[in-house]
Amino acid sequence: METSTQCLANREETPQIESVSGRAELPKFTPEQFPEYSSRGYRPQTVISVKVRQVFTVPEEGIPLFIGIGCSLSNKGGTTVFSSLTGRRGLFLSYNTSLKGAVHAMKEKLEALKVEALAKLQEVTDPQALNDLRVKYLGKKGELTEVLRGMGGLSAEERPVIGQVANLVRSAIEEIITGRQEAFQQQETLNRLQAEKVDVTLPGRTLPQGGIHPLNRVVQEIEDIFIGMGYKVSEGPEVETDYYNFEALNLPKNHPARDMQDSFYLTEDLLMRTQTSPVQVRTMQAMKGETPVKIICPGKVYRRDDDDATHSFQFHQIEGLVIGSKIRMSDLKGTLNQFVKEMFGPATGIRLRPSFFPFTEPSVEVDVSCFKCGGDGCRLCKQSGWLEILGAGMVHPNVLRMGGYDPEKYSGFAFGMGVERIAMLKYGIDDIRYFYTNDMGFVKQFKGI
Repeated sequence: METSTQCLANREETPQIESVSGRAELPKFTPEQFPEYSSRGYRPQTVISVKVRQVFTVPEEGIPLFIGIGCSLSNKGGTTVFSSLTGRRGLFLSYNTSLKGAVHAMKEKLEALKVEALAKLQEVTDPQALNDLRVKYLGKKGELTEVLRGMGGLSAEERPVIGQVANLVRSAIEEIITGRQEAFQQQETLNRLQAEKVDVTLPGRTLPQGGIHPLNRVVQEIEDIFIGMGYKVSEGPEVETDYYNFEALNLPKNHPARDMQDSFYLTEDLLMRTQTSPVQVRTMQAMKGETPVKIICPGKVYRRDDDDATHSFQFHQIEGLVIGSKIRMSDLKGTLNQFVKEMFGPATGIRLRPSFFPFTEPSVEVDVSCFKCGGDGCRLCKQSGWLEILGAGMVHPNVLRMGGYDPEKYSGFAFGMGVERIAMLKYGIDDIRYFYTNDMGFVKQFKGI
C-alpha cells in the first residue's frame, strides 16, 4: 500500500524500535511538544498489538517513519487516519494518509473503459449498433455506472477526484457517440436523396386535358351573341311557384294548355319549373314598370317526358324578353335573323310560321334554312330545306299587365329555344341522350372546338 504522510517535526531522539507487544499506554503530551499536530486536532491513540515491519523515510521531512501491522484505521471528519509508531515507549500519533492504491486502481479502470469504448465506437457501422454501445457504456446498468458504484468506499476527499475523472470519461464517450450519430444521419440523408432523385431529363407526364361540355359551349355562345346585342343575363329558381310558372304567364288553373307541362310537383303550389319564362315575370316585377327590358334567361327545366332520342325529362332552355315603347314584330324578326346568322353562318335565313302560345299574341314558330344542305333538302332537314329551332311572339297584354306594365303604353316580344335542339343541329348529334350518359368518347370529340 502506498502512503503519503505528514510527519512529526524533526526530532533528534527518533528511536529504532523493531517490535512492541502487549498493551502500550500512550504518555500524555502537551500541545507545545507537537504544535503542528495539536493545531490540527490530532490526539494519541492506543494500539493493542504492534509489530514494526517497515521503516519509511518521508522525502519532504527526512524523518524515519515506522509503520506497524495491526494498527487501527479510523475515519475522522472524512479523512482516513492511520496510526504509526514513532517512539521507544510506544508513542503513537495519527497520521493523515490517503489510500492511493484504491484511487489509482479506479482511475486505471475508468481509463481502460474509456479506451475500450472509444475503440468499439469507432468500429461501429450502423445506428442500431451505436445505440447498443451507448446503452452498454452509459446506460443505467452500463459499465461506467458499475465502476462508479465503487465510490462508496472512498473518502469525501477522494470522491471528487474520481468524479472528475468519470465525467471526463463520460464526456469523451458522449462526444464520439454524437459525432457518429451525425455521420449516420448525414449518410442516411444522402442515401434518401440518391434514391428519391428526379431525372429532370425525362419527359413530363402528360395530364389529361378536359374540354367544355357541348351544352355549356352552346349556352356560352348564345349568351355572347345576345350580350353583343345589348341583352343582360337573368337567372331564377328552379323550384318555382304555380303562380310564376303558370298564372302570371296567362295560364290560369285548369287551362288546357297546362296539360303538356303539368310536371313534377313538390306541393300543391310548388313544382320544378317547366320553362324559364318565370324569370321574365320576376324581372318585370323587379323593374317596376321601367324600360327598356332586354334579357335572356338560360337554365334547366323539367317536364314529364319519356326519354328517347329527342325528348328528356330534364333539358335546357334559353328565353329572351324585350319590353319598350313601340316594339314591333319586325323587331323580333330582325333580332332572330341576326342571331341565326351568327350561330349557324351568314348564309342562314329564317321563316316565321303562325303558331299558338298562351303568353304571346301573335305567336310564331321560327325555322332556319338548313345550314348543311343550303335549303336543297337532306337527311338532316328531312328533305324540307328548313329546321325548326324556336318559338316566339309578341308578349300577351295579360302578361304585361301582371308584370306591372301598361299594355296600352308598352309592348314587347319574347322567344324561347331548347339548347339541346340547337346543339344537336349544330354538331349533327342524332340522340339527345348522348349529352347525359357521361360517355368520354362522345365528350372528347368536342375538345378544342
